[in-house]
Amino acid sequence: MKTVRLNNGVEMPLVGLGTFKLRGYEAVYRALDAALSHGYRSFDTASVYQNEADIGRALRELLPRHGLSRQDLFITSKLSPRDHGQEAEAGCQRSLEALDCQYLDLYLIHWPAKQGCKSEDARHPAWRGESWQAMERLYDAGAFRAIGVSNYTVGHLRELLAGCRVRPAVLQAEFHPRLVQDELLAFCTAHGIHLQAYSSLGTGSLLTEPEVVAVAAGYGKTPAQVLLRWALQQEVGVIPKSSDPERIAQNIQLFDFALSEEDVGVLRRMHSDTRYCWDPRLVV
Repeated sequence: MKTVRLNNGVEMPLVGLGTFKLRGYEAVYRALDAALSHGYRSFDTASVYQNEADIGRALRELLPRHGLSRQDLFITSKLSPRDHGQEAEAGCQRSLEALDCQYLDLYLIHWPAKQGCKSEDARHPAWRGESWQAMERLYDAGAFRAIGVSNYTVGHLRELLAGCRVRPAVLQAEFHPRLVQDELLAFCTAHGIHLQAYSSLGTGSLLTEPEVVAVAAGYGKTPAQVLLRWALQQEVGVIPKSSDPERIAQNIQLFDFALSEEDVGVLRRMHSDTRYCWDPRLVV
């Protein structure tokens, strides 16, 4: 597995298994077993996914079977939007306890707004600041090897960088051929923040796009593999989610081919500013 060196020196795998909507112990166990078998070492979850405890339990059982230890893995989780502000440190601790880990490799603020409050609520910047300070304290204490954010815009990142003591190591954001976030990627690159894409497949919608299907046919690869490789060639990490063992295996087979510059351009020209998930641009 190829890795990226984060701005604090921590090595993070470029490909991980996303676990959004992966619910129930049996489903979690089956997906993680398949992932470990095929070389995945990075696993992405979040408090709001409601599967942290099942992931922690499954990994305790699976690691010995695969001859692995906790140190072989890179585990990411995220702060629930309901815990922004004064509740942030308690929210972080709940993730650590649910995953049954003494430390997490990466912990992110999941969303720039507090749950239950309108996007234009003027208190959001202060809540974000409190949450980040709590994460900095846990980072200093060794509970997190790296910290970062998810769904932040360039404006949110500027605000964070202006007041933080520990720079964010990762930004997780929606990024795919229908949403080529050039400004965001350029900002992250300029400030040493690794951009990690979610919804690389457009929640499945991109798999049948004619341009994607045509490029995939030219390489003898699946549309999913081409979409994931497209991100990697722009130095963007990926965390494809699947519960199907065959697709889990396919989604990590990304390093035995490379897209031509022409084909990278073909996919980039699909940009239509389309979001399949959430839009953080309205959050103050």
